[in-house]
Amino acid sequence: MVEPKELVVSDSNVAVIAKALASETRWQILKLLSSQKLDVSQIAEKLNQTEANISAQVKILEKAHLITSNYEPGAHGVKKVCAPAVKKLIIKIT
Repeated sequence: MVEPKELVVSDSNVAVIAKALASETRWQILKLLSSQKLDVSQIAEKLNQTEANISAQVKILEKAHLITSNYEPGAHGVKKVCAPAVKKLIIKIT
C-alpha cells in the first residue's frame, strides 16, 4: 500500500471534496480506513449498511481522491479493497 499523502485543493476542486465530506457515512468510511485497508463488504458490515450503498459512497470518495481501491481475489470472485489516499487535507481559499 502506498503511504497516504497530503492533498491541497482550491477553486472548483473544493466543491468535490466538500461533497465527499458532507456525508456522515463517507466520513465514517474515511475514519475506518485510517487504521486499516478494508473491502466493501467489510465496510458495509462494520457500518451496518448495504454493500450497494457503501459501493456508491466509495465511488464518491474515489472521485474526490480521498481513497484508492483495487480488486483482489476473494472467496467468491474478486473483492474491492479500499485504502486511504490522503492523510492530510488542506483547502486553500486564496
